[in-house]
Amino acid sequence: MIFNPFPTTSPQLMWMLLGERLGEGYYLYQDVIDDIGPLSAGFFTFVDYLFGRNMLAYEVIGRLLISFQILYWNSMLIKFKAFDINTYLPAIIMAALFHFSFDLLSLSPALLGSTFLILALGQLFSQTVLQQDTSESTLLIGIYAGLATGFHPNYILFLPYMIFTGIAISGFSFRQLMLSLVGYFLPLLLISVFYFWNGGLEEAVQIWPLTFLSEKYVYQSLLDWFILGIFPISLAGLGYFMATILRAATINQQKQRQLVIIWLLFSVAQFFLIKKQASFQLVILIPGLTYLITQFFLNIKKEMLAKIAFYLLVVGLPVVSVLYWHDKITDSEYFVDKGTETYSDDVMVLGNDLAPYQNARLGGPFLNYHLSKIYLAQDRDLREKARLFQMLQKQMPSTILDPNGDFEKLLKQFPALEHQYNKTSLGVFTVKK
Repeated sequence: MIFNPFPTTSPQLMWMLLGERLGEGYYLYQDVIDDIGPLSAGFFTFVDYLFGRNMLAYEVIGRLLISFQILYWNSMLIKFKAFDINTYLPAIIMAALFHFSFDLLSLSPALLGSTFLILALGQLFSQTVLQQDTSESTLLIGIYAGLATGFHPNYILFLPYMIFTGIAISGFSFRQLMLSLVGYFLPLLLISVFYFWNGGLEEAVQIWPLTFLSEKYVYQSLLDWFILGIFPISLAGLGYFMATILRAATINQQKQRQLVIIWLLFSVAQFFLIKKQASFQLVILIPGLTYLITQFFLNIKKEMLAKIAFYLLVVGLPVVSVLYWHDKITDSEYFVDKGTETYSDDVMVLGNDLAPYQNARLGGPFLNYHLSKIYLAQDRDLREKARLFQMLQKQMPSTILDPNGDFEKLLKQFPALEHQYNKTSLGVFTVKK
């Protein structure tokens, strides 16, 4: 592909399958079990309606969002005098950091959510400007953070960030705090109303908390991240040291630096919540690292050292990143295998191998396997069993791949369902004609 020489990843295929399934009239949580945010699910449904399973569309939309983030964050740093000089250096650094990994450049729920979080951070920066009317700004901080959580549930962790920095750094009054909290919960309330009117609020309330309890998909190791990230992290550390120890700063700049440091701490804490350990989740770290690395280049005195570091970051990081991740293709579960068997009809896979979906549609409710395992293992009363049976009856996939025996256990609970499927081979069930 022009933009991305890498194969389709498992999360990307899951998002495409979800958008495709919801476009057929089904609902997230109510009909399809996945841990994605409801706003992201709606966005992927819209993308599928326009482009179908077109990876180029995902790459282009991703780069448009990245371009917006870069331009917005650079403009905020200039507008609120984060540095002593106005410079476009942060935009160059931020663009280089997005090339840390190929999947940072493509459309993802983390990228969608972070776009709104960076808008919230920009509004928090505006609070550092003295004698500024902040009523509209505090409301927007809450709305943007709430929308980010709707796109990517892990970003709920930035609610305490908003409260803490608003009170401790921006000096929120009680009225301003309440205004930002009302703004935060407004998008989530509207999402709840949507599910209520479509008869799926109970399912959403039941399944959404399970997304934080499910097992992780460890697609990339922390060691891989450390190997590629040690250089930009080192520059950020040096930038923080130079900005705090070696030079004076205005009160506003000190507050901005505090906002960024606490942002990075909460961003790191977010990784205790993520269930898909892949580098597209690192997008939330980029604005803070950009700020600190810019401090390094603006304050370093040795010109030759600055040039070497600049070229290593802007040219070296993207090149090394492509070579490093390309070497991981053959032995990584992150990429979807082409598979040996093809299915032309709807399929449901109760396992981690998504290869059968390459040329088939999702045909049942269980998209996210780790979350589905927890959901199926729950104790159910008669009413909840009836709801699960109706969910399966409503969709009735033509072929079910059950390598771990989860569907076979389910059949024992529902004899009526057992009469509707044939076991054609080990771990494979087909619907009776």
